[in-house]
Amino acid sequence: MARKKKPETDPVYAAEQAVLGAVMLAPDALTTVRAVGVADDTWSEPRHAIVWQAITATADSGAPVDPITVVHRLHDTGELRQAGGAPYVHDLIAACPTPASAEHYATIVSDAATRRRAETAAVRIAEAARRPDADLAAIVDASRADLDARSGSGGWPDPIPLTAASVDLPAFPTAALPEWVADMVEGVAVATQTPTDLAGSLALATLATATMGRVVVEPKPGWREQATLYTCVALGPGNRKSAVFDAIAAPIHAAEKALTEETHQQIIEARVEKAIAVRAAEQALAAAGKDAGDPDAVNAAKRAAIEAEELVVPAEPRLVTTDATPEATKTLLAQQDGRLAVLDDEGGIFTQIAGRYSGTPDLDAYLKGHAGGQLRVDRKSSAPEFVERAALSIGLAVQPDVIRDVARVPGFESRGLLARFLWSLPTSLVGRRLTSPPPVAPEVRDRYTRRVRDLAIAMWHTKSDAVLELTPRALSAVAALEDYREPRLGADGEWAPILSWANKWTGAILRIAGLLHIARNLDTGWRGTPIDEDTIDAASIIGHYYADHALATWTHMATGASGHATKVLAWLQRHGQAEVTRRDIHRSMCRQLTIDELTNALRILDAHGHIRIEHPPAGRGRRPAPRIHLHPSHIGGAR
Repeated sequence: MARKKKPETDPVYAAEQAVLGAVMLAPDALTTVRAVGVADDTWSEPRHAIVWQAITATADSGAPVDPITVVHRLHDTGELRQAGGAPYVHDLIAACPTPASAEHYATIVSDAATRRRAETAAVRIAEAARRPDADLAAIVDASRADLDARSGSGGWPDPIPLTAASVDLPAFPTAALPEWVADMVEGVAVATQTPTDLAGSLALATLATATMGRVVVEPKPGWREQATLYTCVALGPGNRKSAVFDAIAAPIHAAEKALTEETHQQIIEARVEKAIAVRAAEQALAAAGKDAGDPDAVNAAKRAAIEAEELVVPAEPRLVTTDATPEATKTLLAQQDGRLAVLDDEGGIFTQIAGRYSGTPDLDAYLKGHAGGQLRVDRKSSAPEFVERAALSIGLAVQPDVIRDVARVPGFESRGLLARFLWSLPTSLVGRRLTSPPPVAPEVRDRYTRRVRDLAIAMWHTKSDAVLELTPRALSAVAALEDYREPRLGADGEWAPILSWANKWTGAILRIAGLLHIARNLDTGWRGTPIDEDTIDAASIIGHYYADHALATWTHMATGASGHATKVLAWLQRHGQAEVTRRDIHRSMCRQLTIDELTNALRILDAHGHIRIEHPPAGRGRRPAPRIHLHPSHIGGAR
């Protein structure tokens, strides 16, 4: 096959852009373009096909066709990201010199599609000619029918790569954050020349840390989400992750220092009182031991022991840890009244959870710390410790390879640890950074530091939960989110590869909404005010951002159906046959994949354009296995 030209130098690519732009500028051009032969299978670029389908669906529904209605339809169908986002739709308008040229460009697009069909037919016939068992006449007839019908299996667009690096992922939506948080996130991103995703995700984790697990969002009775978050950003070395952590998490460390100073004298006094009580209990016990028949001495020893036991020395305030072991994390949670955060720019916590020293993963503290569950800490040499409601927040920045490694740890996927994280895979700015960027404005830094520090100190002193309810309109917005999510969870849904993660999507949005509500109303009082619709909308924008990144992350992890799709595609490429059956693949890969995993993997490959699945009509006896047609670019085996 001819080497593909770059989009900026490909006249067919430019013609496709012009056609789409013309139709959105002058809806009457749609009739002309269709008459030339432009249809759903005409496009060489997958995102152009998606935009075309949105245009035709809008027009066929009787609605006006313009860039705004097209963007809205793409958003409603969940395809806006695949289409390149709203900016790309507007780029299509700019690519059209004039709507009057629609027929000219449509002819270029249609002719190019015909040539691709002919090329595909030639490849199929050539492949059949090399196979003695192939029905060459039938394949020639089928190819001729494809060309005549200008549809069917002809006109293969370029397949969409399965690797996360090839996907244009959205940047963190700082506009959804309260102004004083957004200013800090953007200021730090500019000063460190890092993607806003890093500072944005860490800012959310920092706000969650500052609430100290004492905030619960309750959309309806029986449904509660504590405002803790697990975020993880993957960036390669040299991306100044430590500098971002130092800036964004600084208020938490300042709060911890202030609380340590505040409680220092109280802790010393408690230690002294405890020591005196213990010494008194020892002396009373010794006195009772000299005269065991004296009930007064025995009772005095008992009272002294109880009094000494009841005196508890408060633990020094500890708001943050880095890569503590699971056992140490449980102890800290017990000492800190169930409240703790892990903020780390290395991701060593994953190694600790996986069992660096024991060799056995220990997930309890991290699963229950996200859900707000009760935690029991058993000790061999001391009494067990109880955490009534664990509240753990995590903010991490790791190397991309760490994400791939953690996906292979037993239990991380199946028990739901990976599904609890909000993942981000930003594009590194290394090689494109300013060498002398401006620092964060002092007033921006001071305002952010003061507000987060003061919130953390106030919430540390809070002993009861603050329950945040929602306004009626906010409740309706949450119901709409549930309606949006549900069809995407099905076997053919967009979020099927991230099912375990997507099941927690609405809950994550509610947690984010709780944090945004607090940050927006710090000065006016957030406790007695319900979360409004605008806050839910802002949180849902962030939720959609994380959904896009979760899809890419699961592909990067090579776990679940997307990872299986990569394995199946590699098998198809090695064998290089134009056509196989699902049964052929399963016979070869049955020890690697179940039939359900294979079916899901094939569905993903079909959606990405690497294969086409044909279901032969059922006849007598056993139903024929689905036939898999491989994209021409993959035919020929290992090269």
